[in-house]
Amino acid sequence: MRVITGDRFEAFADEKAILFPEYRKNRDELIDFVDSLSGEETVVTASLELIDLIAWKFRRGEENVLIYSDTGKSLTMKEVYELRKYLDFDVRGGFSGEKARSSVLFVEGKTDSKFFKAVFKKLFEFKESREAPYSLRFIERVFERDNFDLLKREEDEYYIAVLPSEGNSGVIRNLGNFLRAMDVFDFTVERLGVAIDIDEDRDAALASITGKLSGFRHRKTPHGYLVGRTEVVPLIIGLPFGDEVIEWKKPTVEDLMLHLIAREGLLERIKPGLKALNESLGRKLKPKEVMYLALSAYGHWGNLEGFYELFVIRSRFRNLKAVLREAGLMESLAYLAGRERGR
Repeated sequence: MRVITGDRFEAFADEKAILFPEYRKNRDELIDFVDSLSGEETVVTASLELIDLIAWKFRRGEENVLIYSDTGKSLTMKEVYELRKYLDFDVRGGFSGEKARSSVLFVEGKTDSKFFKAVFKKLFEFKESREAPYSLRFIERVFERDNFDLLKREEDEYYIAVLPSEGNSGVIRNLGNFLRAMDVFDFTVERLGVAIDIDEDRDAALASITGKLSGFRHRKTPHGYLVGRTEVVPLIIGLPFGDEVIEWKKPTVEDLMLHLIAREGLLERIKPGLKALNESLGRKLKPKEVMYLALSAYGHWGNLEGFYELFVIRSRFRNLKAVLREAGLMESLAYLAGRERGR
């Protein structure tokens, strides 16, 4: 199966190609059309809905590809399916807009996303933006779904997009697919952050990143790895937290929050409640359980993501910086924010 999209499709479509007229087609008609395909066809289309249906049906097999005719390069249907499912990436290409310095940070989930979003706002003078530059235009259409956070620093017009994934494996998957998409659709971000938990150990976490990069030409840099014009910057999360009533098992972004609420004095305020609950349950409390108790004590009646963002924003600069430095993240975050030393 070949799907051809972009403005220069004539160069890749032979006389047997199906120029599918999407205009006025309802979903049932699209489904019927895709059901009729055997996998030997070439389909020319600018319909995301049709591409989604074809990608789902033909997501297996290296021979099933989408060709972006503007560059002549291709993605496998598996890559198309994952870009659409996990990033809502507009695989029709044709991005437009201003050229601007930009970074992307892939994180594990929505709580991680709100934590790091707040860090960029608090420490590096970013504000939320609804305007995307050329390099981030692929996410513009999904702002209303609250899947992504797009930030801009007005003084130097630097952009950062924070994108949640689905766990460590999701971050690594999105890293590979995004690097492929930049090559095929001919755009680039200056820096690409990859935030994952240590889990077993730091070396294993780094190995998962370098393993994915092995499929690309890359070289080591002081901050990470250069792939084409993009620097991949690992952020390995792991800051153990010791406490008599809290059960710490493995590193997560909750560890950073535990250290922050401790430095801000909130943990001490809720300690009597934690001990009482500890005795009542007959076990130590998980970090996320502590976070929910802290949320309630703080007087925030929203969700956990909202609490993370609000608490980070309202925390003291020195406390937040101290936690990030102790976790070994401060320098990499500054680099992603375009605030490395000397700039």
